[in-house]
Amino acid sequence: MGLSSSLNAGVMGLAVNSVKLGTISDNIANSKTFGYKRSDAEFQDMVLSQTAGSFSAGGVNAIAFRDAGAQGVLTTTANSMDIAVSGRGMIPVTGVGGINAAPADRQLLLTSTGSFSPDEDGYLRTLGGNFLLGWAADTNGNVGSQPRDSVAGLEPVRINLNQFAASPTTIVRMGVNLPATETEAGASGAALTLPTEYFDTLGRSQTLTTVFTPVVPVAGSSNEWDVEIFDGASLTPLVPIGAFNVVFDDSATAGGSVLTTTPGVGATFDATTGNIQVTTASGTLDLAVSGAALGASPLTQLASSFAPLNVSKDGAPIGNLNTLEIDDTGFIQAVFDTGFRRTIFQIPLANVPNFKGVVAAGNAAFQVTQDSGDFFLWDAGDGPVGLTSGFSLAESTTDIAQELTDLIETQRAYSSNAKIIQTVDEMLQETTDIIR
Repeated sequence: MGLSSSLNAGVMGLAVNSVKLGTISDNIANSKTFGYKRSDAEFQDMVLSQTAGSFSAGGVNAIAFRDAGAQGVLTTTANSMDIAVSGRGMIPVTGVGGINAAPADRQLLLTSTGSFSPDEDGYLRTLGGNFLLGWAADTNGNVGSQPRDSVAGLEPVRINLNQFAASPTTIVRMGVNLPATETEAGASGAALTLPTEYFDTLGRSQTLTTVFTPVVPVAGSSNEWDVEIFDGASLTPLVPIGAFNVVFDDSATAGGSVLTTTPGVGATFDATTGNIQVTTASGTLDLAVSGAALGASPLTQLASSFAPLNVSKDGAPIGNLNTLEIDDTGFIQAVFDTGFRRTIFQIPLANVPNFKGVVAAGNAAFQVTQDSGDFFLWDAGDGPVGLTSGFSLAESTTDIAQELTDLIETQRAYSSNAKIIQTVDEMLQETTDIIR
């Protein structure tokens, strides 16, 4: 048993060191492959049942694995959709077959980095064929409540559906000063007109005209104005869509700020926000006039001239998609040439209990297995996972110096096991010669 078990152990030693050599070769070959995770092999002894006074060599077994949880060094690139994970977690992707598959049947792959760009159908993919998966956002940039332990909510990121976009105006901040002298007795009572641009739901430029008419008293000062609002997009542009009355404070502590706001026909007033709301041809529109929610009145009355110094609005006209950007929390924003930004997808990060248990699927992607444990989708930067980084790729986790050291050690171990086989062969030959 001694010689035969020694021979068997030597042969097994050659086999496991061949496995080790294979992992080293793969590591060195992929030392410049972005997203590559270093392979390694662990040796385990195989013990045979022993009896007193005897020994039989059991040999050795090799278990190869990839350390998918290792973090490669991030390198900066010029492509905004070069995405890497800084910390724990992986990006969900799928193969070509997953594009048209039902969500529940779509193959889930995981990768730590990828250089994504749109294909002919607008899907973000790598040159190797990994398609980026994420949660689609609505027009307000919300992804809603999504399943975290299932691929059911994930879909391939497609950007050509967001090639053009417009953002309608929802609020206009009326940063206007009205002259206090116009509300004094003897003033002309002439109306002051303020045209303001706004964008409708189709991204078209429209004009909202606000007419301020002072209330002139018989004596003293009224500090009061009647305001009418006209919509140039209305079928009846000469008919006001709303009106309100505003009275200004003339006290020593709050002089010039809005004291009271009284809505008229076609308008409503929200005392909490300080906004007057009217309905234009394309929907409701808020006018910020008092300081209830802003801390200071946008609309003022001071002893100065009529001055629309700080009239601002939200919204944007229709624009062409210019570029894509991803922030560190995984939200992809479409940036248009008008400067408008829209959140179109959120990319979660997948975490598994044992990253050494995932199986390599090629192209720096991995599959979840029973050994790795079930995955869970986290928001980037939340829980145990790290952050997403645009303009970045993760380098290979291979350390060339370490691999060359391991290569020398493996070569010596292989030679030593070969020497065992040679020695056993010589001993068996001597035994045979004795019998002769």
